[in-house]
Amino acid sequence: MSKRVQPPWSPPEATRGPILKVFNSLTRQKEPFVPISGKKVTWYSCGPTVYDASHMGHARSYITFDILRRVLADYFGYDVFFVMNITDIDDKIIKRARQNYLFEKYVAEERTLEVVLSDAKLVLDKLSETTQNAIDPDKKQMYEKLLTNLSTSIEELETAVKSGDNAKIEQAKTNYVYKSKDPLSDWLDTKFGATVTDNKIFASLPQHWEQEFHKDMEALNILKPHVLTRVSEYIPEIVAYIKRIITNGFGYEANGSVYFDVAAFDKQDKHYYAKLVPEAYGDTNSLQEGEGDLTTIDQHNEKHSPNDFALWKKSKPGEPAWDSPWGKGRPGWHIECSAMASTIFGDTLDIHTGGVDLKFPHHDNEIAQSEAHFGAAEWVKYFLHSGHLTIAGCKMSKSLKNFVSIQDALSQYTARQLRFAFLLHSWRDTLDYSQNTMEVALQYEKIFNEFFLNVKDLTRGLLKKPILVEHYVKWQRHEMDLNTSFLKTQENVHAALCDNIDTRTSLESLRDLVTASNLYIRDKKPPNGFLLHDIAVYITKILSIFGAIHEPGKLGFPVSTGNENNNENTILPYLEILADFRDKVRTTARSIKATEILQECDKLRDDTLPNVGVRLEDREGAPSAVKVVGREELLKERETKRLQDLEKAKEKERKKAALAAAQEAKEAQRKIPPGEMFKLEKDKYSKFDDNGIPTHDVEGKEISKGQLKKLQKLHQVQEKKYQEYLASRA
Repeated sequence: MSKRVQPPWSPPEATRGPILKVFNSLTRQKEPFVPISGKKVTWYSCGPTVYDASHMGHARSYITFDILRRVLADYFGYDVFFVMNITDIDDKIIKRARQNYLFEKYVAEERTLEVVLSDAKLVLDKLSETTQNAIDPDKKQMYEKLLTNLSTSIEELETAVKSGDNAKIEQAKTNYVYKSKDPLSDWLDTKFGATVTDNKIFASLPQHWEQEFHKDMEALNILKPHVLTRVSEYIPEIVAYIKRIITNGFGYEANGSVYFDVAAFDKQDKHYYAKLVPEAYGDTNSLQEGEGDLTTIDQHNEKHSPNDFALWKKSKPGEPAWDSPWGKGRPGWHIECSAMASTIFGDTLDIHTGGVDLKFPHHDNEIAQSEAHFGAAEWVKYFLHSGHLTIAGCKMSKSLKNFVSIQDALSQYTARQLRFAFLLHSWRDTLDYSQNTMEVALQYEKIFNEFFLNVKDLTRGLLKKPILVEHYVKWQRHEMDLNTSFLKTQENVHAALCDNIDTRTSLESLRDLVTASNLYIRDKKPPNGFLLHDIAVYITKILSIFGAIHEPGKLGFPVSTGNENNNENTILPYLEILADFRDKVRTTARSIKATEILQECDKLRDDTLPNVGVRLEDREGAPSAVKVVGREELLKERETKRLQDLEKAKEKERKKAALAAAQEAKEAQRKIPPGEMFKLEKDKYSKFDDNGIPTHDVEGKEISKGQLKKLQKLHQVQEKKYQEYLASRA
């Protein structure tokens, strides 16, 4: 065969790498992720019930699913269509809206002191009864705390009344009303809740808190949903959805309400009730809690079975109402998600997400309703649940008034720092929000930030155009080793993200790469800037995908200098000129020992530049490093250093004082005549010989020979010290 033709070509053998798997609550194990329609992913996420401020429990779900959403879209390349609901009709909202309205009305109306005290007694009685009947230990503890506070404020009011001081009485009266807001509002709602009929009262509360929720989500850098659904806007669709469930034989009307027939559904071969938590079937406590606080005993009794749940609730006096074939009423809690998700997506969706506390009964009821409506065996392919959030090891709950609001958290930490805390935990495990957790998050942020600043400084000249020939240098062993670490990190990160989107392992791999890069920078002079830049770009890309960097396209973390128009690339040339000039001035000043000029150079570095967000680092034998860090961060660093220096100074003074005290004690010891030293220890000895050496202990027992020898040696040592003291005075 002639060799003047192209030889046969053998294609490379494809190697099968890791595939994306996610933990599916429907199977309780990791499953390969395969969307229904190619790269398109339909995703519905349970949103908040907007009746109060968003807290870190909300953040647990929404930051978690934002991370998963970003990874699926920006790393794995899926076309994600994301829908989230807002629950703006709910028992909690209705009750809170009524209570707020009645409390504000109570405060605005003039009441005599006698009426206020009379009401206070009734409020106290009701709260005492509620506390006594509470079964849940956490709720009982909360009620007991409220009861103590209420009793104290009533006692203070009664004490003020006895004093006869009108000013004190008015102050105590005002304090009582506001300190007792929760139990007083609850008592008012019990008495007058049925009189609240204006639908605007029930609409204004969720509108306010929804707006605050969106502000919080924006502050946390959480992507907006493509579609946002509100229950109040989907009443016709919900009614139609319920009608179809009834037609299919899985719902029934009772006294103006409509209930889902769990037994009828579960009898069907293709249907299974409680798919997510089969062991919770018949858990009446969870089922009743899912029905809402405003459900009466009569409503519970009108159901065919305690397992049945409300699709449509007949509205009682003091509740908002909409027209339906069954009379005036409002949607049950569970039906809203089924109807709204189905309106947007149709009969199936790829992913449904929510907090782990929603598994049963909420999500199990959603599944049952939807499958009953469509007559299908499956509605959702993947159910993903975020783990609980605890506060310093304790259960967090808005209803238990044990929570940290998102705004409170953001007043202590940045959105990026909070996100790092979430990234460092598995999305489906319990996350403990504590000082220790946040310290680890802050440490990771610092490690990455310092690396970015160093790489920017080292590569600044290389990245300017035009690229010069001398910028490209031959790779040596150091570069080959670092590049091997770089390639291995990319493999490890990919494997971790395929394994149930394991962001913790991903961050640990990135941290190890930073460590390897820092060692390379230390050992190789000068380092290869292009390799370091490529590594920094990769780390920036992954952190951007995680949502920890909200300005993709730039290297490292965005710089906050207090000036929104600040552009790092614009100001750096001027900073470099300044740094170069300072280096020359400083070198000259050191050679001629010009102390005042050196002090001015230090002042520029330590005081002036940090105030505009610039860190200048002196390096022996090399130009100063110029790093645009951000004013707030640098001022915080300076304050931390000041406190550390202050603590060091205090510690130095403590040691100095301790040394002086020890020296003083030593000197005082020298002054004691040897015949007197043991006589001072009256709690140990009772009799002494002519030299002052003990012969009997404090109980009158004779000193043993062994102990006597030790005492004689101590006596001799003191004799020597005392003679030295006398000699020093001569």
